[in-house]
Formats: sequence, structure tokens, C-alpha cells
Amino acid sequence: MSKVQSVQRAFALLQQLASEEMGVTELSDASDLPKSTVARLLKTLEYEEAVELVDETGRYRIGPSITSLAGSTDQSPDLISRARPHLVVLAQATGEDAGLSIPDGHKTHYVAQTESDNPVQVRDWTGEQLPMHSVASGLVMLAFSSPLSQERYLSGSLTSFTQNTMTDRDDLRRRFADISRVGYVWCDAEYVEGLKAVAAPILNARGMPIAAIHIHGPSYRFPQVGQDDEIAAMVVDKARLITDQIR
Repeated sequence: MSKVQSVQRAFALLQQLASEEMGVTELSDASDLPKSTVARLLKTLEYEEAVELVDETGRYRIGPSITSLAGSTDQSPDLISRARPHLVVLAQATGEDAGLSIPDGHKTHYVAQTESDNPVQVRDWTGEQLPMHSVASGLVMLAFSSPLSQERYLSGSLTSFTQNTMTDRDDLRRRFADISRVGYVWCDAEYVEGLKAVAAPILNARGMPIAAIHIHGPSYRFPQVGQDDEIAAMVVDKARLITDQIR
């Protein structure tokens, strides 16, 4: 069988980083590779977001592209089953539909939705893939992603779907900072007119987003006056519970 040496070496580095954060020298010793080779491979892996620098110490860890792949494939059925009871609680408590989404490239992929008992329903978004900057779940996953991931997204086309869609890159950077500070985001008619939603992230052990949960409903009734903070707190609490469970 033909083998590609650079791929084997890169995979060896990823295996080492899967267990602990390491610097170039440590990885060189652990993998029995020259430092120059390790440094070159790390730069390529970092560009692909397979690894990322932890801080100024020069230590690396598994990056968001690897964790996103893991979260969006093998763990999806388990993630949905763990999230479902919490979505039911949110739908019952608010009278609006609750959903779960995962990152899929630069799209938000809706993988589950629990309907409320409200006689006037919004559509089921399960299976839809929407640009991240236009929906609450996507914005909250972007906000908790690495700065490199954010900049890569912002370097692409930012389509405006309604007059409320935020497409200015500096405004979005400020919005990401605000979202990461408070832990949730409200969106008001930014993809569809008349639809309002609030979302919070589900994070892996490294603090990277692998999913998000949200509640959405018609803006004329959701949220009821004065309930914004209470509903946001509920979504954040359920997202944290799911985060703890999957860890």
C-alpha cells in the first residue's frame, strides 16, 4: 500500500495533541521528528484549523476543524438524543419551538426541532443549512469560535436577507465580542421577516462550539414583553447542561 509520509507525520502530531497540549520541542521528542519538520507541519495544520495555538507560550492543541468534524458526524445522534429532553422543556416553558443545530462549514445545519403546543406554528427548519451570520445559532457558534475561524468566515461573501441582516464586518466583530461575553444572542428578522430567535452554544471540553440550541417564534408574540432576559437565561442554562453531559 502506498503511504504519504507527510500525512502520516501530521496524523502522529494530531494523536499526540489529542491527549495534551504540547509545544514544538515536546512534539518533536514525542514523535521522533526534527523540530523543523514539526514546525512546518504545525503551520499547515494551523492554517487548516486542525490545530491552534493555546497562547503566547507556543503550545498547541487540537483545533476547531477537527472538533467540528467530530461533533457534526459521529456524535450527532447522541447529541440529538441528549438535547431532545431539554428542547421539550424549553418548548413547553415558552410556548415556542426549540431547536438544535450544528456547524457545517460556513453554514448552520438544523438537525432537530421540538414543536410547542401553540396552535399557530412556525415552519420546521430541520435539515435546512443557512449562512451563519444570518441566524441566532450560527452567530453564537461563530462568536465562540477561534479568531481565525471568525476571520475566515468574514472574508467570504456576507449576503443580506432582510434589512436587519448584519453584513458590516466590523459590526459583526463587535457583535461576536458581545455574544461571547453574555453567552447568548437574540436575532430579530435577520433571515426571515417576522421571526425572532435566541440561541446559546454547546461547547466541547476545549471551549469550542460543536452545536447550539435555540428558541424561535413570531416576533409579534415572542418574546413577551419583559421576558427577554428570563428566556435567554433558560436557553443558556440548557446549553450548559447539554455541554456538561456530552463532556
